[in-house]
Amino acid sequence: MKRDAVLTWGAIVLLGGISAGLGWWLGQRTLVPAEKPAPPGMTVTRIGEVAPDISLPDLRSGQPVAVTGPGRLRLINYWASWCGPCRKEMPVLDAYARQQGGNGVKVMGIALESREEALAFLREVPVDFTLLVENPGPGDSSVQLGNLRGILPYTVLIDADGRLLKTHYGAFPDPEAVQAWARP
Repeated sequence: MKRDAVLTWGAIVLLGGISAGLGWWLGQRTLVPAEKPAPPGMTVTRIGEVAPDISLPDLRSGQPVAVTGPGRLRLINYWASWCGPCRKEMPVLDAYARQQGGNGVKVMGIALESREEALAFLREVPVDFTLLVENPGPGDSSVQLGNLRGILPYTVLIDADGRLLKTHYGAFPDPEAVQAWARP
């Protein structure tokens, strides 16, 4: 009788492990979309390459702002107000940007949605770092900078020479995680 109980529990544990592994694998296949090809004629910047010249309107003033090119080390975060992880991450990025001051990493956020939607969100969750706006689509600047999965939030690190150093899918949980990732 004791042997039967051990075999039964062993089978239950084995099936549970197989089920958990299968669930994880299926979750990865469905939660992380496959890369899609860029639109015809669009060049996608790879790690180590100089990013193309990108200029977008400032969310608040509407004035054009250079996103890429030479300058300070830049952390560029793509977000949208409808994106739950983006909403949670905005205060994290704001805290990180405050830690950087005027000489550290320049934090820039690009809202991939309408100006009105982004401004409405900022009334709820105000942040002080530079915010720009762009219409989302298969050829938006996030795709030019490597977001071939269409995932938000999506963050890139551009060095002082305008080269793409790193990319990151998903939200950062705290300013320390951003700091650790943003080291060139």
